Amino acid sequence: MDVINAAAASDFADRVVRWQRLSGRHDLPWQGGRDPYPIWLSEIMLQQTQVRTVLPYFQRFMARFSTVKALAAAPLEEVLALWAGLGYYARARNLHACARQVVERHGGIFPRTAAKLAELPGLGRSTAAAIAAFAYGERAAILDGNVKRVLCRHFAIEGVPVGRVEKALWSLAESLLPAGLDSGGDRGGDGMEADDVRADDMVADDMRAYTQGLMDLGASLCQRGKPRCASCPLAATCLAHQQGREACLPTPKPAQTRRQREAVWLLLTDGRQVLLERRPPVGIWGGLLALPEGLDRLPRWGLSALELEPLPPREHAFTHFRLKIRPFLCRVAALPLLAGEPGMCCLPLAEARAAGVPAPVAVLLGELEGG
Repeated sequence: MDVINAAAASDFADRVVRWQRLSGRHDLPWQGGRDPYPIWLSEIMLQQTQVRTVLPYFQRFMARFSTVKALAAAPLEEVLALWAGLGYYARARNLHACARQVVERHGGIFPRTAAKLAELPGLGRSTAAAIAAFAYGERAAILDGNVKRVLCRHFAIEGVPVGRVEKALWSLAESLLPAGLDSGGDRGGDGMEADDVRADDMVADDMRAYTQGLMDLGASLCQRGKPRCASCPLAATCLAHQQGREACLPTPKPAQTRRQREAVWLLLTDGRQVLLERRPPVGIWGGLLALPEGLDRLPRWGLSALELEPLPPREHAFTHFRLKIRPFLCRVAALPLLAGEPGMCCLPLAEARAAGVPAPVAVLLGELEGG
């Protein structure tokens, strides 16, 4: 990869900043302030998730947990219940662990640097840099999926953006940051002069606009499928655009055959309540309430497979595999007795869907309640 000279890097950053201020996103609920808590919450939710999906979840979380201390004090089960349906549930567990660490180790105040933020649970290098840039104006490079796409296209970078290529992209991202102030020399005796403070504020504002601009470009113009190059502020110098290779870059990962798993779910109900079981803390849907699994449990509960009514099978897609679900309905008279086992609980049908259950469980419960 060729070294980017200072003039070209400055021009790149200036165009991103100007475009963001004119055409970027400015009305998202976590924008406008400098409080790191809502910024952090939004960045965690936005990992591998689109803005329109995140918006209602963010608003519900902020209404229920208005501060990091409120989130840290809540039981994990309540956090998971609010997260249900957003997917990638390890994020919710890390979110809760991070809030507790911020309270217990940092007095409820988020660290002010990307390096320190990256030490918290669930915060990788790019997410930590985004928080530091938005909350504190730090000059720190981000490299999420959208930014990788922008850089790979603009500089015609070959290779799947992982490993060696990703390392090179990090170096490139750092070289493109808006220029900071010269840290050498005297800045005015015992303290900074007013002009220095204003200059620092301008650099911080540029960093916020630049960071948001890269995100906005990747999300709105430099899209994976149909890039809108005619509207892009970087089109004049974009090598992929000049070469007609927008569809080829970034180099896609080799296609993988998605594995398939199978699960048997037991929908046990007395007509008013349903039996749910807390899943293990790690693994798919870790910590959520779900339907009990496995026909081998029936004899222990004094039930027979002959008492089960098979429901239509369904599938649920995960990142690396597809889950084939075979649900069975079983109507029983003594449901509360089954709830005595560890991890089991009974909830009214009308409440169960809002109790933090996986999306396909909520669909099943809705079908039962409605039919």
